[in-house]
Amino acid sequence: MHGGGDDDDDDGDLVDHRRQPPPPMEIGWPTDVRHVAHVTFDRFHGFRGVPEELRPEVELSPSASKTVFGVSTESMQCSYDGRGNSVPTILLHLQRRLYDQGGLATEGIFRITAEAGQEQRARDQLNASGVVPDGVDVHCLAGLIKAWFRELPGGLLDALPADEVVRCQTEDDCARLCAARLTPPKAALLDWAVSLMADVAREEKDNKMGTRNVAMVFAPNMLTQSVDPLTALKYAVQVMNLLNMLIERALKHQQPSPADHGRHGASSSSSSSSSSAAAGGGGRRP
Repeated sequence: MHGGGDDDDDDGDLVDHRRQPPPPMEIGWPTDVRHVAHVTFDRFHGFRGVPEELRPEVELSPSASKTVFGVSTESMQCSYDGRGNSVPTILLHLQRRLYDQGGLATEGIFRITAEAGQEQRARDQLNASGVVPDGVDVHCLAGLIKAWFRELPGGLLDALPADEVVRCQTEDDCARLCAARLTPPKAALLDWAVSLMADVAREEKDNKMGTRNVAMVFAPNMLTQSVDPLTALKYAVQVMNLLNMLIERALKHQQPSPADHGRHGASSSSSSSSSSAAAGGGGRRP
């Protein structure tokens, strides 16, 4: 039981006060904006001009995309390989780790698949931080490289007309077709990939992966999957023959020492020759 009317009035005042609408939001003038920092994105160096307090969070992202798989090279952070090709940095990281762990001499490299759980865990960490996790075996690293090309929007070699691929009879025919039909970024990617395949084929004595075997496992990953499986299979065979000739051509142009693989990592085998092994060096450093 309340002692008097004054308390009732105070309670009523309190309720009324809480029901009052909040004050309207004030919008300032554009001239009152203070320029804190100017941040830009460079495909070769990532974000530039990030304030110190935000830098640890931003540096986790290796590109302008939230993932490193299934995105175009234009939205990824890139670096130059030893041949001057502009290549997504994540591919160079995977390649360096593959070489350092003796992947080139591992039997069945790029043919044997890794344990599914390991590859998924590695993909998750790559997407989250852009860093290749520790404890990943060479077959997982090789599988991630193939997956990157398989999920590349538009496919690396989709621009090559099937009828023109069939007409390629020599290694030089293949190189000219790629130079004429591929955009500079994709030509650079192909040159890097063929150089990698040549490094693998060069160690055939140990890994049992000759030029044709390497071309066979890479060819389906260089094309967008067709709705018609039979058509896709036929074209994959044609692309395999093209890659095989490009690898043979690269082996004639590049003669790195096998010992360089472990010492210099990703750029060692690529830097031994300045001539293009595949597509005329498109997308290269000027």
